[in-house]
Amino acid sequence: MLHEHPEYSTDRQNGDVADDSYHLYKEDIKILKETGMNQYRFSIAWTRIMPTGEANNINQAGIDYYNNLINEVLDNGILPVVTMYHWDLPQWLQDLGGWTNPIIVDYFEDYARVLFENFGDRVKWWITFNEPLSFVSGYAGDGSYIQAPWIKKPGVGDYLATHHLLIAHARAYHLYDEQYRTKQQGKVGITINSYWFEPMTNSTEDIAAADRAIQFAFGMFAHPIFSTEGDYPPIVRELVDKQSKAEGRTRSRLPVFSKEMVEYIRGTYDFFGLNYYSSKLVTSGVTGSNPSRERDAGVVISADPSWPTSPVTSWLQVVPWGFRKLITWVHENYNAPAILITENGYSDDGTLEDTDRINYFKSHLTELLKAVNENGANVIGYTAWSLLDNLEWATGYTQKFGVFYVNFTDPARPRIPKASSQFLKQLIQTREIPQD
Repeated sequence: MLHEHPEYSTDRQNGDVADDSYHLYKEDIKILKETGMNQYRFSIAWTRIMPTGEANNINQAGIDYYNNLINEVLDNGILPVVTMYHWDLPQWLQDLGGWTNPIIVDYFEDYARVLFENFGDRVKWWITFNEPLSFVSGYAGDGSYIQAPWIKKPGVGDYLATHHLLIAHARAYHLYDEQYRTKQQGKVGITINSYWFEPMTNSTEDIAAADRAIQFAFGMFAHPIFSTEGDYPPIVRELVDKQSKAEGRTRSRLPVFSKEMVEYIRGTYDFFGLNYYSSKLVTSGVTGSNPSRERDAGVVISADPSWPTSPVTSWLQVVPWGFRKLITWVHENYNAPAILITENGYSDDGTLEDTDRINYFKSHLTELLKAVNENGANVIGYTAWSLLDNLEWATGYTQKFGVFYVNFTDPARPRIPKASSQFLKQLIQTREIPQD
């Protein structure tokens, strides 16, 4: 999209080359090993494996690339943790309606089968989707942040996409469970992202608003899979149905699962992938277009001005205690699942002496330990975002999350260690959070 529409990007750049990990993957694995990392979370591009999205059009060069990458990772004693879908939908499928078309479920199952067949003998950790809220928002097109495919159907398109991705996740899980698990002995989960939503005050109204905020942003993806009862959170179902009726619609904008589908989706996990970066304050109120998920939730979200904020990412306030609260909330609401932290990190302008990033890691890991040791959360792993500075979607290269600096004007794309990479190396070696 950015290649054809540079105006969609903050710096008018695109991902044609980006970090060039396609050619430099051995270098990336080398620095992973030197830093002491024992896992490498990466994504497989559906477009590279199956350019049209169909199983009758396999790109062998894509299969070969990922085979080489996986083998290199394993040869260096590192565990591959593979995300199946990180927002790159084949254009042919998008032309059919993308995630708003129920046929996408069948195509995703075909894609999952190709991955399990070709890589499942070596990949033992699978993540079906990364950050559902982020990519279904591309079917809302509501707000200033451009998310592909940027279809402006808020409160309708994003709900349809949510419905179908949940079924697609379950379909991939059951496929693995029924045909591959016995032989391949792997695990399948999903990664869900969220802020922690803190009530603005201790009032009953604000506490209820904070609960609505997390249920609409997080629970509507997690509840159908991880809760005891399954299905969408009751408050989400109630409010969307009520608002849809008030709008004079003949049906709810949020599709309804049959009882059979509720059971089919419920429990389709081996672990809970969790992404956390920041927190927000919440109070009741009306915001967002009509209709929209924001308006259905009936909340107003803001940030405490006293919270430190990234110099380049306005939404990223440093709120480490929110990390503990979100982990604990997952632990208490979803039957103490095994939680794999799949993203947690800080953005700046790319400085090599990235003290603020080190402090972010230090404070958040401290709170993670409290969630484990004091709240009993079953956290099985932690993944920092990110190894390298990279293209951050519509914000281009203006936000640097890497612990290694990449000079995007240098054709060689050298990887230069930042101070934070040494912090992580020391942490891994000592198994303690460095205090100096």
